[in-house]
Amino acid sequence: MIKPPNPKKKKKILIAHGDKRVDNYYWIRDDKREDTEVINYLKEENKYAEYWFKENKVDKNSIFNEYKAFLPNLEKGFPTKIDQYSYFSTISISSQHRKYYQVYKKRKKLILDVNKLAKGKEYYDISGIFPSRNHKMVAFGEDINGRREYSISSKDIKSNKIIDRNECFSSGKIIWNLNSNGYFYLKKDPKTLITDSLYFHKIGGKAKEDLLIYKENDNEFNLSISASRTKKYLFLQISKTESNEYWILDLSKDKPNLKLFLKRKNKHLYYIDDTPNEFYILSNKDKKPNFSLFSCPISELEEQNWREIIPHNKKELIQDFLCFKDFLVLEIRKKGQSQLLKINLKTKEKELLKFKDSAYTVNLSNNSDYLSKEIFFIYSSLKTPSILFSQNLYSGKRIKRWQQKINRFKENEYETQRIFLKSRDSKKIPVSIIYKKGTDLKNAPILQYGYGSYGSIIEPSFKLAFLPLINRGFIFAIAHIRGGQDLGRSWYDDGRMTKKMNTFFDFIDCTKGLLKRNIGSSKKVYAMGGSAGGLLMGAIINLEPNLYKGIISAVPFVDVLTTMSDESIPLTTFEYKEWGNPKIKKEYFYIKKYSPYDNISYNEYPPVLVTSSLYDSQVQYFEPAKYVPKLRDYNTSNNPILLKMNLIGGHAGKSGRLESLKETAEELSFIAHLATRDF
Repeated sequence: MIKPPNPKKKKKILIAHGDKRVDNYYWIRDDKREDTEVINYLKEENKYAEYWFKENKVDKNSIFNEYKAFLPNLEKGFPTKIDQYSYFSTISISSQHRKYYQVYKKRKKLILDVNKLAKGKEYYDISGIFPSRNHKMVAFGEDINGRREYSISSKDIKSNKIIDRNECFSSGKIIWNLNSNGYFYLKKDPKTLITDSLYFHKIGGKAKEDLLIYKENDNEFNLSISASRTKKYLFLQISKTESNEYWILDLSKDKPNLKLFLKRKNKHLYYIDDTPNEFYILSNKDKKPNFSLFSCPISELEEQNWREIIPHNKKELIQDFLCFKDFLVLEIRKKGQSQLLKINLKTKEKELLKFKDSAYTVNLSNNSDYLSKEIFFIYSSLKTPSILFSQNLYSGKRIKRWQQKINRFKENEYETQRIFLKSRDSKKIPVSIIYKKGTDLKNAPILQYGYGSYGSIIEPSFKLAFLPLINRGFIFAIAHIRGGQDLGRSWYDDGRMTKKMNTFFDFIDCTKGLLKRNIGSSKKVYAMGGSAGGLLMGAIINLEPNLYKGIISAVPFVDVLTTMSDESIPLTTFEYKEWGNPKIKKEYFYIKKYSPYDNISYNEYPPVLVTSSLYDSQVQYFEPAKYVPKLRDYNTSNNPILLKMNLIGGHAGKSGRLESLKETAEELSFIAHLATRDF
């Protein structure tokens, strides 16, 4: 029998606010990722995990083959119309990456084959495609290690040749100028990976000659860019968790000239878009957390000129909005459910679009034309693969334009439910579940999924990844816990900073609530989460080590206190208002209460599979790499604690669709295996 790796201990003492912590595995951190001892240890972990899977006859290929059986031979995306051109992509069942096409006057042209670009590379991914304003070129960001540090290449569509490469360490997104002879892009700080600079690059020019337009000096803020609704402006957003500001750049001007829309203020968040005559502003000003919608003339941006269009509603969160000539369409959330609200700007009449399922998700998509008479939106539920609909804004006629194709799948063979379970502090937590018809709910294995951070929402949309387990008799449940924004902004605020424990308690209370309702067998309860959801997994097994019978913890953020105490670790300062700043004594000790790495104790831990990637930019590899040996040190059960570390790849694992599905199949085969055996 191969024994688990036993990396040596090198005592590192960390002291803050008179508090001493000992970290025996701090040495596993190597920012250059070149230390032979560290790499060899990670290889040993991979070898041991492979041995465990083989020794226990875990069938990874079965689930992977099921994924391939679900996929059609060729998938074609719905074309996005921009001016007189359309763009769409395809992917074949045997391909790792997509091919992108341009259509003009019914003539189709292949403009980018990502498979060819990726050939011979261990890792390759693009950030998307960005056609130039004259549609003669296409730009795309290239990531070759998973670190999300994109260079930008520009390709001449007619000659089919790369005409410009910009090695610029960018975020991957660009906005073309009006003349299509250059583009605006954002650069990252090479150490912290915070996006902090806006540049202009001229096609054919050298990267060192690129024009710096804006540099942010406050390392708690991050930059993003977008094009306005009318395509007249570039929007530069400078943001952190609780506040932001916008600058606007008129793309019709030859010389870039940023203009401040409204200066950042503490705890004020706002989002803007334009029409030919007005700006619309979504804002939480005056302490109205679910946001109100305002408008103002283009020539009078000052806050005193804002006119309220949609007032604040305590029971409805306005998530986003889209402007049309005669209509506004709002993405709202009510009782945790996504909805679309159409508003006639002339008559002020409001209409809530109706859908068939009790639990579903809907969001606006493919709406590039301000003058369009119809809206496009994607609808999905846990048992409904994504459907793209168009609906006429004037007549209300709805047409199905495209649907995700899944072989060997029949919607009527599954049941979905949306229920509310009470937390220990009497909050009603939404839970979305799916199972196959005929499943014995009381005795079925259950896999509960959660995230609960950054205000992100795990929507009850179609989840191909979990279909093999559901077909094996599992119940799949999504717990819409605090820290997400499911029930409004306050739902998010109640799950961050010094209220973070609510996130973990909610997840546990949902598990117990489901079992109390005879949904799932108490002997076969499993949980899964990734990134901040991996933090969730680490916290719940410290709090309730015997409740869960198996855990998948993907790219887990488990060493919260050490990471948030070190500004040199990527993205740390940008997240002070999410987790807290350990320089502040109260926040330090609150983080210490739940940080998984700091709360490992002698317990009978369940089986745990931890996954990570050496070049992960969001959660550094050394967090899970330290977490696993420490968890083994304190584990009093004989249950396996496994680590799979991609030695090339990023936060989402390996590049390529099939490689990604292989990794997911491996994770879920771990759970499927546990459900057949007792440990």
